[in-house]
Amino acid sequence: MATVDDRSIVAAQIGREPRAFSRVAVRCPFGFPAVSEQKPYDDDGKPFPTAFYLICPELVAAVDRLEAAGGVGRWSEQVRKSRRLRWSLWRATRRQRRLRRGQARPAGRMLDGGASLGLGIGGSANRRKLKCLHAHVAFALANPGYELGESIARELEPLWPESCESQRACGAGSAPA
Repeated sequence: MATVDDRSIVAAQIGREPRAFSRVAVRCPFGFPAVSEQKPYDDDGKPFPTAFYLICPELVAAVDRLEAAGGVGRWSEQVRKSRRLRWSLWRATRRQRRLRRGQARPAGRMLDGGASLGLGIGGSANRRKLKCLHAHVAFALANPGYELGESIARELEPLWPESCESQRACGAGSAPA
């Protein structure tokens, strides 16, 4: 069986060529990409404000359902009420900013002059209001110990499905080599 590269698998999972793709940060129990790490800017210099991108089709669908059920507002309210969750979000936001600034230094062209490097998880400018639960779950999977993201991910239990949509989407009978 031919080996399939990660970028091709990610493209099959998300239905298009990935933009600003850096690497696979987390794999699912089946061995397929679950979270990718993105560069802060694509090759054209356009900002990509999400450091870690959720790409597992099953997890994306589960978070879609959570968001559709009012999850963003509910979790934003939890952050507002809980000092512990605010602290968790603050630390994770600082980590994301450091990672993105470190990646941008040698990158060169930044069409926004570097403005997006100061944004929080999921491209949020407001540290107390969440924007995208997908980005928080992805950040938590790639950065264990991010309490807020891990709390959101617990709502997806079981986190990993019993079967793998990526195997079908990628036309692969087994995980990448």
